[in-house]
Amino acid sequence: MTTNQTLAIVLRRTNYSEADRILQLITPNGKCSVMAKGVRREKSRLAGGIELFAICEVSIADGKGELGILTSARLVVFFNHIMEDYNRMQFAYSAIKLVSGASEMVDGPDWYDLLAGTLAGLDSRSTQFDIIQTWFYLRYSALLGYELSLLYDVAGNKLSSEKKYHYDASERGLRESSDGEVTVEHIKLLRLIATKSLKIIAQISGVEEVMSVCSLIAREHASIR
Repeated sequence: MTTNQTLAIVLRRTNYSEADRILQLITPNGKCSVMAKGVRREKSRLAGGIELFAICEVSIADGKGELGILTSARLVVFFNHIMEDYNRMQFAYSAIKLVSGASEMVDGPDWYDLLAGTLAGLDSRSTQFDIIQTWFYLRYSALLGYELSLLYDVAGNKLSSEKKYHYDASERGLRESSDGEVTVEHIKLLRLIATKSLKIIAQISGVEEVMSVCSLIAREHASIR
């Protein structure tokens, strides 16, 4: 029996039979489903290693069809501070749900990195909530194949520091507008968030005045209502 060891984040836990549970995981190798036999029993060695809002190290043996068998699990990082803030906890659930659905359409290792980075950011109170959301939505959109262009507007013209723009939802991009709310400051911040790690972005300060518009654009571009 072949056994693979990998890091994983739990996307979904579904009770099965009397004491088992089917787990949907996202790993650096993509998405997979496993059977955790006996995990709901009181003395199960697996139970403590498959928490939500955590990075786990799991061993998965081949099972029937595409459903693997979880043979061992341990917590590597538990992002317990997420549950201390309602808004952060709700966004963590939302991010997990979005990644779960999106990875059904586009599988790959980047979903794991996105979710791991998002959970780590949400766990840190020093990282602004709006920045975390914007960072997630921009990457989520890009992984689905519709990266927000921050170099050219919807007409194909290079974005200018002397012009204003608004986000055109129908074209999924920035359109020049004399009374637009998007200025060069917004574009600069969006470029940083789109290209840098969340750890680096967390160190940015003094962006409160432009952050709300950037957050709204990222959310709208990701088609999140």
